[in-house]
Amino acid sequence: MNDALPLQLAPGGLAALNVILACLMFGVSLTLTPEAFRAAWRAPRAAVVGLAAQYVVVPALTCLLAWALRLDAPLALGMILVAACPGGSFSNVLTWMARGNVPLAVGLTAISSVAAPVVMPLNFALYGWLNPVTRPVLRAIDIPAAGILWLVLFVLVVPLLLGMATGRRFPQLVARLERPLRAVATLVFLAFVALAFAKNTDLFVARFGQFFWLVVGQNLMAMATGYLAATAARLADADRRALTIEVSIHNTGLGLAVLFTFFPQAGGMMLVTAFWGVWHLVSGLAVAQWWARRSRPSMAPTGA
Repeated sequence: MNDALPLQLAPGGLAALNVILACLMFGVSLTLTPEAFRAAWRAPRAAVVGLAAQYVVVPALTCLLAWALRLDAPLALGMILVAACPGGSFSNVLTWMARGNVPLAVGLTAISSVAAPVVMPLNFALYGWLNPVTRPVLRAIDIPAAGILWLVLFVLVVPLLLGMATGRRFPQLVARLERPLRAVATLVFLAFVALAFAKNTDLFVARFGQFFWLVVGQNLMAMATGYLAATAARLADADRRALTIEVSIHNTGLGLAVLFTFFPQAGGMMLVTAFWGVWHLVSGLAVAQWWARRSRPSMAPTGA
């Protein structure tokens, strides 16, 4: 899985990257509460539909899309890795902007994050093996499932639990820190993306016309999956908005951490994951603004 342009970090860079991601996840989790989980499961149909769309349908469709287009292994595996990532915290802000069901979005983000240590490496290995183009590559490399499990626990689950506990203990402090923390999180995330591009400039220029449309198409497919799944389940309009955004926003920062740590030679995977981190915010913001300008959504199920 060598793309000829390996991405290198300075000694200690990987550890610093993972620590920074853990700190960002801690900051994002300060406003999460157990009520977010309870709110999601008070409407179990919406939660189950959202999780199934995110962790089952989107990875399966991504695998089929990569196979149908006969993509080379690095690009295909990059798309599969993104599809395997849990929901991103920015989806909660975008859902709020879109006048969607924010408690549902927060609950889904939290649940998918907690499930990520098991589901993320499982989906990556499963759909990478099912795709006949990527299967030989997976046979030639060692997928460190245990290593990915511990990485996700360290940068995602543990900071999430600590952040929730801190937010519950110091709510006034959290209220003052929420806005600057979100700004810092955005800047650091964009710095990760810039680093990935800077280290692969030649590969980025050579393949831009190819992976740009792959990322746009996969993101559009994920967005349509969330909306159509919610519509088929006859969920309320506010729930459809939440699921549309939630299913199309992925924690690509975690995906970059996995790549930096375990697959530093994978330039093609890096480009797909890094550009996803930019594009899903652009598309999510556009959809959120479009919905924000429409009438306030109904909270009653479709057809009720």
